[in-house]
Amino acid sequence: MDCIFCKIANGEIPSATLYEDEDFRVMLDIGPASFGHALILPKKHYADIYELPDELASRVMVLAKKVAGALKQALKLEGLNLLQNNGSLAGQTVYHFHLHLIPRYQGDEVGLTWKPGELQDKDREVIIEKVTALL
Repeated sequence: MDCIFCKIANGEIPSATLYEDEDFRVMLDIGPASFGHALILPKKHYADIYELPDELASRVMVLAKKVAGALKQALKLEGLNLLQNNGSLAGQTVYHFHLHLIPRYQGDEVGLTWKPGELQDKDREVIIEKVTALL
């Protein structure tokens, strides 16, 4: 496998590392959306959230909370987005699970919004029926 994020997460390619433990590396994004934009990378390869083991998924969120707090205190950010893309249609360009921590500042030009739609009664019922049957 020739995964660039595997190589970065495991130290084969240098990165601006903020944190590292036996399972994760947190690094600054080389194409940041804002000042302090960081990525959490597991050291083992998982293409997306669907492959990520439950135990590791829960640890990603605990680590995200820890890093978010450090970013907030150190950089005086005014908000923070957590962003995780799965599949090309959702904007995933590197097929190694990663979680973006995107600091937000007044007047930044980060565009992470959408036009809210309206949940239709018939759609709600279909979604609930299909999804709850699998949970």
